[in-house]
Amino acid sequence: MVKRKPVIFLLCVTVLAPIVLYTDRLSAAFSTPSSNDDFIDDGSSWSFGNEPEKLNALHQESINTVKEPTGEIYSDNSSNSVQISAQSSHELVKELPLGKPREHKSRALSAADEGTQSAKSVIEQVTERDNNDFNGIQKSQLESQGNKEKKMENKVEQSQQTPPRVESRKVQTSANDKQQSSTAMLDSRVKQLKDQLIRARVYQGLGPLRSNPQFIRELRARIRDVQRVLGDATKDSDLPKSANEKLKLMEQTLAKGKQMQDDCSTVVKKLRAMLHTSEEQLKVHKKQTMFLTQLAAKTLPKGLHCLPLRLSTEYYSLDSSRQQFPNPEKLEDPKLHHYALFSDNVLAASVVVNSTVTHAKNPADHVFHVVTDRLNYAAMRMWFLANPPGAATIQVQNVEEFTWLNESYSPVLKQLGSQSMIDYYFRTHRANSDSNLKFRNPKYLSILNHLRFYLPEIFPKLNKVVFLDDDIVVQKDLTGLWEINLEGKVNGAVETCGESFHRFDRYLNFSHPLIAKNFDAHACGWAYGMNVFDLDEWRKQNITEIYHSWQNLNHDRLLWKLGTLPPGLITFWKRTFPINRSWHVLGLGYNPNVNHKDIDRAAVIHYNGNMKPWLEIGMPKYRNYWSKYVDYDQVYLRECNITP
Repeated sequence: MVKRKPVIFLLCVTVLAPIVLYTDRLSAAFSTPSSNDDFIDDGSSWSFGNEPEKLNALHQESINTVKEPTGEIYSDNSSNSVQISAQSSHELVKELPLGKPREHKSRALSAADEGTQSAKSVIEQVTERDNNDFNGIQKSQLESQGNKEKKMENKVEQSQQTPPRVESRKVQTSANDKQQSSTAMLDSRVKQLKDQLIRARVYQGLGPLRSNPQFIRELRARIRDVQRVLGDATKDSDLPKSANEKLKLMEQTLAKGKQMQDDCSTVVKKLRAMLHTSEEQLKVHKKQTMFLTQLAAKTLPKGLHCLPLRLSTEYYSLDSSRQQFPNPEKLEDPKLHHYALFSDNVLAASVVVNSTVTHAKNPADHVFHVVTDRLNYAAMRMWFLANPPGAATIQVQNVEEFTWLNESYSPVLKQLGSQSMIDYYFRTHRANSDSNLKFRNPKYLSILNHLRFYLPEIFPKLNKVVFLDDDIVVQKDLTGLWEINLEGKVNGAVETCGESFHRFDRYLNFSHPLIAKNFDAHACGWAYGMNVFDLDEWRKQNITEIYHSWQNLNHDRLLWKLGTLPPGLITFWKRTFPINRSWHVLGLGYNPNVNHKDIDRAAVIHYNGNMKPWLEIGMPKYRNYWSKYVDYDQVYLRECNITP
């Protein structure tokens, strides 16, 4: 009993006395007398600080009925008293957010500090609960209630400030995220079933488990059930209702197998064997894919086989007077713009000519020299007789008529007809054959592919010519090519050194001392397909003889493999002038990631590679750039069933 009296006395001093002093000080602060009830009623609408805040201990109304406070309590810097200034209902009232640690003040104001208390001290909370009973409220309860109500008001303010569209987007985004996460969780059943099949097949091959016939029968039955349930399903929505049951049963069976098999090393060996088998199968499939791709690139579609036959028949039925092209006097005029096109593909050649003429500002100044083989000569002539290139001039020649081009003059022509080349290409002796199928493409055996090294002989009276491949499409006027100053170089071309595999060491054998001595392995390559050749400089620098000398040195194909780019890199070494990349964009025949902006800006786009736009293996995303220059309503195309 003696100990309780001091405790009660201390309790009265520390709790009750500050409350009495606190309420007395508040009553003295008001300039107008009011009753206790008036004070509490007005206190419910007070505000502290900068942001609106509800009173924690008061009974709160619903969120939708929250009203704007009408007054503001603030500290007067010139006095220690707290003043209440009434605000009109239309004024903006700023409230102090409660619940932050830095804003928690002590509610007990001592009498000793009353005279020295500055105006910066703020009354933090004025509370009322159950008939104005302050004594029963604990500080921890006030703080927890303040935090909860602060969160509720923050949500109300955010909902009031956020536009309805943003709210709907947030709701929709959260719904989509939930849907995606649930879909990912559901789709995991398909993965689980596939994983179970792999584990079950591994267990089938393990020795200790195979000695248990009862388990093997059960395991086989579960495998059949899972395979039947899985079928061709790629997502969980494709699975039948019994999938969950089969999943559980298989898991139980696999758990039995795991208990029966304790030898982890055996499992590891089996998995490694399965991995090795899978890798071998992958190599076989890659080889098959490469072979089929090369075969598709070599095979002539039925429509393109029909077209030259139909055109040849029509050509030989014409009178000789109708087999001639107009404007023959322009063919040797050096003031005009001349193009060299060597092709045995009628449809491809027509696209090159049509696209060039379409974008030419003065078509009458453009002359096309098409050279083809004996088999397609009549068809090529008939096509351009039936479909003349507007005001432009065209000439079609037969390579067989170039009597100067023979084996005694051209080393490459002699090599193409040699027995070693036949053995190499047709793999007569497999030991001497190259396993890479791309080096045995038929185009390497065609003399048309090597005519680009004889341009001065083909056009003896011209001083400049633009060479075009038959797998290109022209998208802009090419007149500016004749205005480029090649600065004494022979060949104007776009460089292709953006990637490492387009440098010299990709095409030439630098392990050979002759190549390593004369060339730089890291030198930048360039592209055939759209090239400007200065024939006057060609003749001065005797380029054809340089080409012949290197061809003779490569009779055993030790310097480079087949093709025209490697000898071109050698022949025009330090004789090539780099032109702007926008003139010529490559890769549409093998690269699915060519930038569409680069394509749209390019003067010439090139379908180099196996995926030509006239083949079924051509990439659909690039085919329209080519097909829009084909008139599929043309009678010969319709008769041969050539469609977009």
